[in-house]
Amino acid sequence: MLYNSELGQAALAICGDIMPSRRLAVFNEPRFLALREILRNADGCFANLESMVIRYGEGTPAIRTGTHMVTEPELLEDLQWFGFNLLSCANSHSLNFGEEGLRLQNKYLDAAGIVHAGTGENLRQASSPAYLDTANGRIALIAASAHLPSEQNRAANQRVDFRGKPGVNALGYEVTFVVDKESFQALQRLGGSLGFDDQRQRMIDHGFHTDGQIGAATRTEYKYRGDRYLLGETFDIRTACDENDVEENLRQIREARRQADCVIVSLHSQDLIGRSWLTAKKRTEVTEQPDFVHDFAHRAIDAGADVFACHGPHLLMGIEIYRGKPIFYSLGNLMMQNETLNHVPAYPFDRFGLDNRATPSDFFDHRTGNGTKGHPASPEFWQSVAALCRFDKGKLQRIELYPVDMGFGQPRSQRGRPMLADGELGQSILARVAKVSAPLGTVVKLQEGCAVISVE
Repeated sequence: MLYNSELGQAALAICGDIMPSRRLAVFNEPRFLALREILRNADGCFANLESMVIRYGEGTPAIRTGTHMVTEPELLEDLQWFGFNLLSCANSHSLNFGEEGLRLQNKYLDAAGIVHAGTGENLRQASSPAYLDTANGRIALIAASAHLPSEQNRAANQRVDFRGKPGVNALGYEVTFVVDKESFQALQRLGGSLGFDDQRQRMIDHGFHTDGQIGAATRTEYKYRGDRYLLGETFDIRTACDENDVEENLRQIREARRQADCVIVSLHSQDLIGRSWLTAKKRTEVTEQPDFVHDFAHRAIDAGADVFACHGPHLLMGIEIYRGKPIFYSLGNLMMQNETLNHVPAYPFDRFGLDNRATPSDFFDHRTGNGTKGHPASPEFWQSVAALCRFDKGKLQRIELYPVDMGFGQPRSQRGRPMLADGELGQSILARVAKVSAPLGTVVKLQEGCAVISVE
């Protein structure tokens, strides 16, 4: 044997969303340090950086409804101390502070030596694999986002006469709502009576829009106010990937397969327009990703991915084993410090009717109804798992799932920092993973302190 990598033995730690805004290295609770030890002992430790690495005052705040997350560059040292060395930057926060903020984040991550993927100066940069060299082999990371607050978040290709557009590696998708005959006819009546049909024709005549943007108006298909409706026997939701985006990502997965020993594909998807979306009364009752995510995950593995890691729902979802490779449909949050920001831009204050003397705590209290709604009111957002994938001879042998507690009910100054969950809480978290994974054909065996998925 010449190289260690010939053994095909590696351990990959796969985590969910991290939103860091405070130090980590100053804490020393045993269960906190035990989680750190698990992550640091892995060859590669992946998470989705659901934030922007900039200093306050850098970049231009975007007009958006979510949190303008800021992770100051000095905190990158703490993330490395905790074990993270592979980060996705392709998510709904990628352009929170404009293209300038995106460029700054990439520079700060490069300077810190943290491997990151999913954004760049153009589409090729954003979609290309990033590589981490380890003693047990080379790891590739490809990251994309299906959740785009604006189409302006997309990275775009360069031409011979124009440079490309900075942005995120996007995976677009189309949603089709299937409705019964009575509802379909009602939509047609609304479109005709409110002038939408005439506007459609004016758009066709004007010539600036593609057929896909204009949408159809037939006896079985109708586009109404941007949504596509299809005549059916009952009500349903169907989703499908944008094939151009799929092919760009598959091209990069095939490239990574030829350049690395292990390939991780990351997808940020938080719109959750799947089956349970039809009936869920609360966000925490949405239990699966839309069909297009399942389709893309399978195609990514067919193209050469070893691990598919989805994130964005901020809730635990199922784990599927497809062709001997794991698909994590969501591992929830691993670090959620999105309410301990030093500064918040003006637009969020304005949305909630707060004046320019209001403080960040005023805003967060108002947004959450003093902790009675949103993330602070739901324990599910503060419970997750860290997955440790163990490979031997290049094949996945087992997945160890470690339950994580982020301090639901603790003060804002403390909650959001992860540590291993023990006792009854740890077992309930693992039981939830087993329950949502069972419909995917995955057997999760609970053990003392963790759960195990064996791959044959």
